[in-house]
Amino acid sequence: MSGPLVSGPCSGPEEVSELKSPLSSRFREPLTHARFQELFGGAEEPELPAAAEPCLPWLCRLRRRRACGFCSGPGAWRVLLARVPPLRWVPHYRWRAWLLGDAVAGVTVGVVHVPQGMAFALLTSVPPVFGLYTSFFPVLIYSLLGTGRHLSTGTFAVLSLMTGSVVERLVPEPLAGNLSGVEREQLEARRVGAAAAVAFGSGALMLAMFALQLGVLSTFLSEPVVKALTSGAALHVLVSQLPSLLGLSLPRQIGCFSLFKTLAAVLTALARSSPAELTISALSLALLVPVKELNVRFRDRLPTPIPGEVVMVLLATVLCFASSLDTRYNVQVVGLLPGGFPQPLFPALDELPRILADALPIALVTFAVSTSLASIYADKYSYTIDPNQELLAHGVSNLVSSLFSCFPNSATLATTSLLVDAGGNTQLAGLFSCTVVLSVLLWLGPFFYYLPKAVLACINISSMRQMFFQMQELPQLWHISRVDFAVWMVTWVAVVTLNVDLGLAVGVVVSMMTVVCRTQRVQCLALGLAEGTELYRPLRESHKLLQVPGLCILSYPTPLYFATRGQFRRTVEWHLGFGERSKQSPKLGGLPDPGAEPIRVVILDLSGISFADAAGAREVVQLARRCQDAGICLLLAQCNALVLETLTRAGLLDRMTPERLFVSVQDAAAYALERLKPTGPKICTVWV
Repeated sequence: MSGPLVSGPCSGPEEVSELKSPLSSRFREPLTHARFQELFGGAEEPELPAAAEPCLPWLCRLRRRRACGFCSGPGAWRVLLARVPPLRWVPHYRWRAWLLGDAVAGVTVGVVHVPQGMAFALLTSVPPVFGLYTSFFPVLIYSLLGTGRHLSTGTFAVLSLMTGSVVERLVPEPLAGNLSGVEREQLEARRVGAAAAVAFGSGALMLAMFALQLGVLSTFLSEPVVKALTSGAALHVLVSQLPSLLGLSLPRQIGCFSLFKTLAAVLTALARSSPAELTISALSLALLVPVKELNVRFRDRLPTPIPGEVVMVLLATVLCFASSLDTRYNVQVVGLLPGGFPQPLFPALDELPRILADALPIALVTFAVSTSLASIYADKYSYTIDPNQELLAHGVSNLVSSLFSCFPNSATLATTSLLVDAGGNTQLAGLFSCTVVLSVLLWLGPFFYYLPKAVLACINISSMRQMFFQMQELPQLWHISRVDFAVWMVTWVAVVTLNVDLGLAVGVVVSMMTVVCRTQRVQCLALGLAEGTELYRPLRESHKLLQVPGLCILSYPTPLYFATRGQFRRTVEWHLGFGERSKQSPKLGGLPDPGAEPIRVVILDLSGISFADAAGAREVVQLARRCQDAGICLLLAQCNALVLETLTRAGLLDRMTPERLFVSVQDAAAYALERLKPTGPKICTVWV
């Protein structure tokens, strides 16, 4: 059996330097980890005398250091700058260049917030005015705490759909259906309280995640999972709005297969649809869809996007008022929007245990969508966001706004894109947006009395345009990565067939399982030295490689932990000839030759092992023992500090001396050639 072979001409021993000044030497002797630390490592820290105070737990010491830093003046100012981002960018605000753009963008987004807020409130199963509250308080709070300068927050269709399912489950519509005015008000009050409790729970969970510095969790929600989730939820939104489009009064379906149950109910009751509301819906979609398409196609030519939702709301309100559609044809209208703000009310704590399981996926979706959207525009405009600060901003936003009867909110795709296209530059645009919504709440609310609810359903559907068109990326995703394509499809099917929260769980699990499976299916590569270079390449590649009998260099390019240790053991044993080989060779780079000279030295390249757990470390120690028993010299190269520390704690140095740990594969190969004493010219490593 022969491994990768290394040979090449080298000058005599007199030309090899003593490595006293390596940077000025061209040739050098093999460099071990210990020698590297001696030459380049920092001086060891002297031992400190024992502290006078007793040794406190690490958490107490950390809290004490933070408290001391916060109590000082500069420390408190640093904390304030970190937690209130406007303090960092307001002093550098370009008033002449940015103010007009922020004002125009804020007013444009605020105008769109009004119809969308009312539409998404119906999706949440609460009265429309509470959508306006959710378009005011969260936007104001995020403008003060958020780090996404181009992010627009408020009502989001996916969250509204998820919250509406919880509200319908906690406060279902009575089967009788015929409720008096007082009973209807009591039912709506209970539903508003349930939605506010969901917002309170999701905000509390995000604040807990912020306290634990769990902003890194956003990395576990991959892009295919998030896009499949929003695309599947868009289909749920479309189907859930069909009864409103057709003028049907149907109970909302919840739970698994709710989409198909709703379709079946709509098809059964199709004969009872209202011609008036069906006409209003058709005309609304005929206006909204082309306007959306014009805004996208002529984005660069239009000074500001065409506010199709606002035009549709005004036209439908005037038409309904002039024709008395609500009394003559029983068209459902928004009704009176109460002026002012609701009285602050703490959500009922007895509902929290029932909604925490539902608040967790809502919190994760809020954080994932908002952080990914903020990152896109932060990269585009060359600034950075803080994921942990985003947790704080959205957590406080949901928690505080729940006191004013708001339902869960997050960043929104449509209004964020609208804000950027309209020229928004900073979070100051959110204050102008709040001004528009505030004017509606204080003075303009009565003008929306005759607005048909079918128009709001059409606004809901048209706002899903971007989410539906995400499916156009599937061919490109198939071309780039079929694994990501499979994750996208599995998540989408799970969201559509099961539910949004269950689909999210399925998507995250499948995405993580693909990572685990890919780490278990890596190829252990046998390396050889490309002639005329110092580069070690896999033997399977078409390079002219030099060979030395009895030397094997193996590279295992994946983390070594409990799930991969079995694969590691099998591949290394197969290369080294330990035990009986299978008749069918595994798919590995560099197949050993059974008739070649037995392995005398093996070099294990650990550069691809980013971390190792206890099981993986014990596997390396076991390999060292077996090599020692078989008379094979085991050398380790390019082991990072974290992995080396784990291997040392597992007892590696009990099986091999520190002189067998090398900085690079070239150093280990030079040391191996000294032990093998091959015939022919000597090899030494060139210092570059």
